[in-house]
Amino acid sequence: MKTYRFLFSSKWAGYFVLALVFAIACVALGNWQMNRRNEVVANIAKITANYSATPVDYAAVATDFDQLNPAKEWTQVTLKGSYVTADQRVVRNRPLNGSPGYEVLVPLKLETGDTVIVDRGWLPIGNKEAGYPDVVPQPVSGTVTVVARIRPPEPQVDRGAPAGQIASIDLAAYAKELSYPIKTGAYVQLASESPAASSNPVGFPAPSIDEGSHLSYALQWICFGVLAFVGFGYAARLQRRNDEFDAQEAAESGVPVEELYGRGSAFHPRPVKKVRKPGARATAEEEEDALLDSQGY
Repeated sequence: MKTYRFLFSSKWAGYFVLALVFAIACVALGNWQMNRRNEVVANIAKITANYSATPVDYAAVATDFDQLNPAKEWTQVTLKGSYVTADQRVVRNRPLNGSPGYEVLVPLKLETGDTVIVDRGWLPIGNKEAGYPDVVPQPVSGTVTVVARIRPPEPQVDRGAPAGQIASIDLAAYAKELSYPIKTGAYVQLASESPAASSNPVGFPAPSIDEGSHLSYALQWICFGVLAFVGFGYAARLQRRNDEFDAQEAAESGVPVEELYGRGSAFHPRPVKKVRKPGARATAEEEEDALLDSQGY
């Protein structure tokens, strides 16, 4: 009986290399999904720790408004000052729950002298004039105490905006439109204010803490990589079974294996062609096969 010596042939070495390359690719994709999951899990931990925590005073996080520490995102902070409503801006293309709309940014000049940007909420698209909300609710005048959550600024986008609007929360670009300095390292999303305005934009929903499907995708890719070697082993087992079948048939007929069988699939245990010795009488099996062939089976 033949063994697995055929695995050392160039053909089977090529099969093994293909299986190995496929497995390596699957592991790499699995690691990529795991890295994405780790990032999501870290973000969820940050949201859980900061989103509903007790608000801190502005002085404790003032440096984060110059350059935000990513670990401080979503931290609630208490701000006291007055809104500069004359310099408010409407941010375009801000969907919420699948609906298109806008967000309203208003500078808040603090009692400390610093000015931070407050995102007061979301507005739906208007019906009166295309590209503008119908109404922009105004905050109260005078001193107000604001509780808001820290967010990082957004990058500049390659699209314009009409007067009074901006394309993204690019604080550096916003600052260039104002006659006074503002903090450009972070802005805040409004959570509450006192005294509250009679009408406010729609408040922001809590950020998602769903991990998604990254873990299941990672496990699937790893399983695919394992299956590559399982398939290789199964194919090798079939090849050995075919070799044993060939050797057994050759031993029974007395005809060398090379003459007994033609070239066939490595995954099919039956011979493609069987050659009978000259003058040898056909076996019952061969006669039955000939009869089936003559009848079109």
